[in-house]
Amino acid sequence: MPPSSRAPFEQAYPRHPFLLSVQEITSQLSTNVETGLTAAQVQEAQRKYGPNKLEGEGAVQWYSVLLKQVSNAMILVLVLAMALSYGVTDYIEGGVITAVIILNVVIGFYQEFQAEKKMDSLRSLSSPSAAVLRDGSLRTISSAEVVPGDVVQVKTGDTIPADLRLFDTMHLECDEKILTGEAMPVAKEHKMDMSATDESATGVGDRLNMAYSSSTVTKGRGRGIVAFTGMFTEIGKIANSMQGKARKPNRSLSRKQGHMQPAKGAILRFWDGIGKFLGLTVGTPLQRKLSKLAYILFGCALILAVIVFGVNRFNVTNEVAIYAISTGIAIIPESLIAVLTITMVVGMTQMRKRAVVIRQLSALEALGGVTNICSDKTGTLTQGQMITRKAWVPGVGIYTVNGAEAPTDPSKGTISLGSAPEMLSQAGKPSEEERSHYDERRSVAAVKFDVTAEKQQATLDSQSAPELTEALDTSRNKSDMGPELEAFLQSTALCNLATIRQDSKTNAWQSTGDPTEVALQVFAMRFSKGKKMLEDKGGWRQLAEYPFDSSIKRMSVIYQGPQRGQRMIFTKGAVERIIELCSNIGIGNRQQNITEETKQQVLDQVTMFANQGLRVLAVARRTVSEDNSDILRDVAEKNLTLLGLAGLYDPPRTETKDAIKSCTTAGIKVHMLTGDHPGTATAIAREVGIIPRSLGNLSISVAESLVKTAAEFDSMSDEQIDDLPTLPLVIARCAPDTKTRMIAALHRRRDFVAMTGDGVNDAPSLKAADVGIAMGMAGSDVAKGASDIVLTDDNFASIVNAIEEGRRMFDNIQKFILHLLTSNVAEVILLIVGLGFQDEMSISVFPLSPLQILWINMLTSSFPAFGLGRERASSEIMRRPPHDNKRGVFTVQIIADMMVYGLIMGACTLLTFVIIVYGAGNGNLGTDCNRGYNDGCDVVFRARASVFAELTWLILISAWEFKSVRRSMFNLDPARNEGSKFPFFKDVYENKFLFYAVVIGALSVFPAVYIPGLNTAVFKHKGITWEWALSVSGVWIFVLGVECWKAAKREFGWYSSGLETKKDRLGLRQGFSSFAKSWTREKDNDSDFEARPVGDVEGGV
Repeated sequence: MPPSSRAPFEQAYPRHPFLLSVQEITSQLSTNVETGLTAAQVQEAQRKYGPNKLEGEGAVQWYSVLLKQVSNAMILVLVLAMALSYGVTDYIEGGVITAVIILNVVIGFYQEFQAEKKMDSLRSLSSPSAAVLRDGSLRTISSAEVVPGDVVQVKTGDTIPADLRLFDTMHLECDEKILTGEAMPVAKEHKMDMSATDESATGVGDRLNMAYSSSTVTKGRGRGIVAFTGMFTEIGKIANSMQGKARKPNRSLSRKQGHMQPAKGAILRFWDGIGKFLGLTVGTPLQRKLSKLAYILFGCALILAVIVFGVNRFNVTNEVAIYAISTGIAIIPESLIAVLTITMVVGMTQMRKRAVVIRQLSALEALGGVTNICSDKTGTLTQGQMITRKAWVPGVGIYTVNGAEAPTDPSKGTISLGSAPEMLSQAGKPSEEERSHYDERRSVAAVKFDVTAEKQQATLDSQSAPELTEALDTSRNKSDMGPELEAFLQSTALCNLATIRQDSKTNAWQSTGDPTEVALQVFAMRFSKGKKMLEDKGGWRQLAEYPFDSSIKRMSVIYQGPQRGQRMIFTKGAVERIIELCSNIGIGNRQQNITEETKQQVLDQVTMFANQGLRVLAVARRTVSEDNSDILRDVAEKNLTLLGLAGLYDPPRTETKDAIKSCTTAGIKVHMLTGDHPGTATAIAREVGIIPRSLGNLSISVAESLVKTAAEFDSMSDEQIDDLPTLPLVIARCAPDTKTRMIAALHRRRDFVAMTGDGVNDAPSLKAADVGIAMGMAGSDVAKGASDIVLTDDNFASIVNAIEEGRRMFDNIQKFILHLLTSNVAEVILLIVGLGFQDEMSISVFPLSPLQILWINMLTSSFPAFGLGRERASSEIMRRPPHDNKRGVFTVQIIADMMVYGLIMGACTLLTFVIIVYGAGNGNLGTDCNRGYNDGCDVVFRARASVFAELTWLILISAWEFKSVRRSMFNLDPARNEGSKFPFFKDVYENKFLFYAVVIGALSVFPAVYIPGLNTAVFKHKGITWEWALSVSGVWIFVLGVECWKAAKREFGWYSSGLETKKDRLGLRQGFSSFAKSWTREKDNDSDFEARPVGDVEGGV
């Protein structure tokens, strides 16, 4: 949403919204609590009120970017060079350097300011979001797009997007210490009538029917109408105090911390200011490292200047000063920081296209070094589109849903009832007795849904086969439904926060809520027992709620039934947690006490479902007395009656297995940390290839360590965990604390960890991980705030895409650093050796003038460096292990390459200068040729032109060579160029920006050499003829030298460590085996799905 072009309208009411009734504020804002605002109303409100932001929030300050441009090392060197030029009365050179400084600052400012704004816009994508009701549909939007009148839903972990007038709450508590300073959360009550209250006498913390912007929901859920946005919120009124940043320790100027503290604090503050001004204490680790490098090179420039003065016996004449200027300019890579900034912006943009939003720039550098990924299952490895496939009702059997592909459509598919096996070994093998038992139960009412022609034909074809199950008929009276099934459906529908509705215009089914609860709600609606129907027509009314807690893995609600005095507690959750709270199983005549035997039967049924890849939940209830509904959770959730089990299928994403396979080839190990049953987790892990299909090839100790429950893992000491042959690849029933322990265990093994998370309790593990990854769709605002990157599609494959993009960016940074610094090494070699070229006055004659060096560094080097930053990923980028983040971009190979290539480049240009001056020119260096042209300087000026042309071309051709630091320029990517005899032209033209940067840069040499006045007065060279042959020959010699060095590295394996992924010492290859399931029937009319392995996709493990 674009910001308003003018000041927003004042958001005012006759009385403060906390004093108004819900009807009054809805009338004031022309909104509707059931459907929200319309699209037209939203558009008008956005125009009228502007974006929901604080003034200056997130905006990059232009002056800080400008200061950053002025304070870098390159500009400081140029300023010194400018001062020296004016000091020796070389006004042309001084004027050109002045123009270069201004141009560089302006261009650098524009590029970086645009880049910073682009980063802000990309980072804003991961800013707190809001669930708003618009046109009757629940939508997730950026908090900045919220407008007065919006109906907002909030839940545990959300950040309140604006000041809300609440109209519906359920145990809602908010942390408002950012406003009130109170550490305890505030319990909200939407029904509180405060109309008779004095506004001035009621503090912010006492307005219990309001929820305030930037506060965090710590418990419960609620709905409210947006009353104030932006600077009109309570937090907006104290925005100035919110914008301040906390100082680092020991920066206080107070004498309370000691008599010397004011002096100490002042010194440290001054040091912080200098560090920030110079870019040494701000930015990402790589940015700080390159800033330090720039100032180290600045120091080297001063040392080189001293060397120049020393060689000339400190007789600092104008000519000597100009030579010192040349060496100072030569050693500084002027465009390094600018190229890095642009490359990072390009990297962020590319990641956004691949559904990844970068919150912390440091994550861009870290992603390429990830060695282990700890991922959740639901919605990340799987589709997050759940369907209740099976429901086991004690004493009745197993209801199976067939042919239902749309998770939110209760009208599609068929339901059949089959008998449950008494023993786990009998699963899928019904006996004659069970067949007879089913026949007795076939009169139970159920539902028949739309059946395709193919299914109808299949049914007709199979009528002669003996039936184990049968589709149930909707035409039967719903009163025939058994009490056991009815009780199960009531519990699944009422202990549920999801909503299902059919759009009246499109007839499309829409849902809100967690996919698990949506699946259960849809299942209940198949029997016309949905929550809305039970509440509106059945007379059920909710009294209390105990929200889902990941530590105890269950949720409960208390409802008032249609009959007087009928109050029920409905509970659902993990089977192991629920069954321990139950004293009975079944209802009515089939009710029996839970014994160890019945408990084992339930667990066997769970195992059967879990082995089919189903997520299993238990459903229970109990009756409470009318005067005892307001009770503690621990008291309420006991002596329950188990009503049955729900088996939900969440199919793996189709791209997950290939993504895991890519991780294996890239040297990355994938761990699945899930709250599901061990059987479900194991089945899905096998299906996607996280663990092998068969463990027979592994030792017993390794096989036992692959899959563990959180209870088993947490009960182990750190020493026992460290002694495991491998850390678990699957941890089931995982709790938030288990994730943190897993990260610590991986860190002890010196692994670099990426961790996914979506809940409030995941924040510690996201912070502890080297790269914290939050879910953009299902994640809470707290999790997003603790993360480094956010996945907008919650897809595991996007993590792998981000790692690939991180590696691509890391490689490209290495390439352009090598490109820029190689030319600097060559120029320094040329100029330092050139100190020996002295004329009749014993003045050193420089082979390159200061402005030639500036031209080469600013124009010739910069654009190819930008092009290298845009290189696409090599085909082998995910077939090598992660890089070492501690070493960073300056590896031994890069440093060695820089020195070797710089030496070859410097030697070629130096040889050209020597041949022209001491060969054809008989050593005539003329007189005063550093200051300007005279007849005696003809040879020197022609030699400089040749060196200038040659060095320009060498730097340009090196950009093509550095597209790969090991492969030949004539076959940069063999895997991609298979079958091509000479792919050189295809490879160099692939990156069009780099191609044209090289071509145009090469052609720009000719006007620089031949334009009269520009050549002799500015660049201090002149037009050449036969000398072109030397420049061209130097290019071929350089290419030959580079190709020989690369060939030697490949042949002898120099610097090859870390280029190939090592095989796992335990023989584990994730993604290269499968446990693919065929959800088929033994017979066409059989309702029970059976999971059968259909063989490995790519061999065994």
